Amino acid sequence: MTGLVEGKAALVTGAANGIGRASALAFAREGARVAVADVDADGGEETVRLIAKQGGEAFFVPCDVADEDAVAAAVALTVQRYGALDCAHNNAGLGQRQVPLAEISRASWDRTLAVNLTGTWLCLKHEIQHMQAHGGGAIVATSSATSLLGVPLTAAYAATKAAINQLVRSAAMEYAKVGIRVNAVLPGPIGTEMVTRAMAENPALEDHLMQTVPLARVGTPEEVADAVVFLCSPRSGFTTGSLLTIDGGQVLH
Repeated sequence: MTGLVEGKAALVTGAANGIGRASALAFAREGARVAVADVDADGGEETVRLIAKQGGEAFFVPCDVADEDAVAAAVALTVQRYGALDCAHNNAGLGQRQVPLAEISRASWDRTLAVNLTGTWLCLKHEIQHMQAHGGGAIVATSSATSLLGVPLTAAYAATKAAINQLVRSAAMEYAKVGIRVNAVLPGPIGTEMVTRAMAENPALEDHLMQTVPLARVGTPEEVADAVVFLCSPRSGFTTGSLLTIDGGQVLH
């Protein structure tokens, strides 16, 4: 039985840990060759080792998604190595230290936008340029359930994720006719370093999450990764412009 993305070439940004690492592993498990992109070389190389350990094929690409030259190089190296770019998971992003909007520094605001929003746009730009010249492909961006909720102390982060939703919808409309599908996953509370750190900084956060998530638990990176691979596979061939919440029902509140 073949995998969902058997024989495909995939690029995953922010793949050194958390959701990105789980996504890279899931792509490999389902038959794809994976370019593992991140600013964290040690974490990225560890993801490559984990993929090799499960019998998959991967290589590490250093990439700061806020740097257009680095993004262009990551796409080019993926194509050079694998001869194609069929799937991409634009996952790299920054969290935000929980502070009121009026106390966010300009430097923090600018860096959050540069990585989360501009970085997602740069990845889309260069992935699409290749895909539209080579018969299409599938792209998934990591947004957040926060983009649909009014969550205090997360203004910069939430603003970038809401903007990603519209970026994805615009791209889906513009490139559907050339065979490129663009979707987003919107994770709620997932057991990543970012969420663990936020709960450590705000002890009341975990209780709040348990009260606002109908499934009454934190999700796993693997649960997000499975959805990403599905959205890049032929089984979701009629899905584009979708904003898929993976949040235990959190946005229902």
